[in-house]
Amino acid sequence: MSSDFVTEQAKSRNAHEIVVGNRALTIEEVNDIGRREASVTLCRDPSYVSQITSGAQYLKKLIDEDGSIYGVTTGYGDSVTVNINPKLLDDLPLQLTRFHGCGLGDHFDADTVRRVMVARLNSLGRGLSGVRYELLERLTDLINLGAVPLMPEEGSVGASGDLTPLSYLAAMLVGERDVLHKGAQISALDMHRELGLQPLRLQPKEGLALMNGTAVMTAIACAAYERAEYLTRLCARLTSLSVIAMHGNPDHFSEALFQAKPFAGQAQIAQWIRVDLEENIEIHQDRRLQDRYSLRCAPHVIGVLRDSLPWMRQFIETELNSSNDNPLVDPDAEKIYHGGHFYGGHIAFAMDSMKNCVANLADLMDRQMALLVDPKFNNGLPANLSGAHGDMTSVSHGFKAVQIGMSAWTAEALKLTMPASVFSRSTESHNQDKVSMGTISARDCMRVLQLTDQVAAAYLLATHQAIELRKRESGALFSAGSHLHKFHEDVSRQFDFISEDRPLESDLRRFVARIQRQEIELYSGDD
Repeated sequence: MSSDFVTEQAKSRNAHEIVVGNRALTIEEVNDIGRREASVTLCRDPSYVSQITSGAQYLKKLIDEDGSIYGVTTGYGDSVTVNINPKLLDDLPLQLTRFHGCGLGDHFDADTVRRVMVARLNSLGRGLSGVRYELLERLTDLINLGAVPLMPEEGSVGASGDLTPLSYLAAMLVGERDVLHKGAQISALDMHRELGLQPLRLQPKEGLALMNGTAVMTAIACAAYERAEYLTRLCARLTSLSVIAMHGNPDHFSEALFQAKPFAGQAQIAQWIRVDLEENIEIHQDRRLQDRYSLRCAPHVIGVLRDSLPWMRQFIETELNSSNDNPLVDPDAEKIYHGGHFYGGHIAFAMDSMKNCVANLADLMDRQMALLVDPKFNNGLPANLSGAHGDMTSVSHGFKAVQIGMSAWTAEALKLTMPASVFSRSTESHNQDKVSMGTISARDCMRVLQLTDQVAAAYLLATHQAIELRKRESGALFSAGSHLHKFHEDVSRQFDFISEDRPLESDLRRFVARIQRQEIELYSGDD
């Protein structure tokens, strides 16, 4: 099957194509490819093809001249002192893929694995890894065709890169292990037959080049970044609704106040809340001079993550657009550089930091919820936001259990904020004696995001119920066409007011999914 045919198939299926090979990728592009909202086109400029080819040719020249190259003419890791019989050099990469086939745990979903594949393609495509252009073409074709290896989540210490999970990518290319294709799990060999492809025979460095990098942790970080950014906007919106529902004090978000402590992200959060309130709020005589911290300090809590996103983006995109395997091949200088670019410390730190900031959003919403459901603090709303009337009031409990669930999810998120990067373990005969744990950090971050999305979904439904209760008490709260009016109407189409207690699991699951797909329009003050 030709690459031209594969690319044309992908173009007909996807909205746009993204060129890989001679330019830097963005987080958004990786995520679009992961969701199959974009196809990949490998750069075909003759000078670029020549650059890739020259690296593979220089490596072959060195091998022919009996040069000593780690992982090419020697064993791996602590076995660097073992010289490989020239007759076995072609067997070495296959052996590498096989003995790393020991991953455990759940398997990554297909979107995540596609992100992994494009991250690895982009790194190898920088031209310093000594791989053939043919290998890059095959990766491109499989991404566009939707074929992904069945890749276990567990088994990487984040240096030498993501060896074990990436071995499943290398194994797919040589026709071994299982893959996901067209929604089914089949053998990699059957996938090749179905697509009319021949499995690749990896050249001496190509197994190491595929596996000795940070693609898994970087791919997860790309997905995490997008979800964290959305949560900052959603938490700001839910804070606006909380202030309105509890007759809070809008002065806490004034522009002059935030000019006095000029963190840009914090000020942006305050601006979004301020715009919401200026459009809609009725100033109540019973408001407090100072609201409790979870309302008053919401921009300060959310703002830490918002202000951290730029440096997190810089860390993630620098890693994404780096050559991070070992050794690196420079055919122009005729040099082989043995180093440690597979070390995922920057991703580890970004993910450890992100999960801390995100868990604080869960904690913020949990604390706001505690005020919202409690008649001692919510300025006249019914206990637990119950919408019951008459005799049913005494036996109705509204959001009581939902609050318990929010506290459970929040506690679990907070428990996971211990930095994984500080748990380096010496392994592999003390060759890998200081490792990043970047992939564990990234996986932890995704779990914290999942829990925080659950908290956000629950709190979104609770604030919606609170606003409906206020509307029934005093009439319309929002100006027609305002940001909050559109938001409230969007939620109303998906969630019915709770007048009598009912199980809410299906509603919660539906809104968690909507949050994760970013289907809930937030209509911020920047629109």
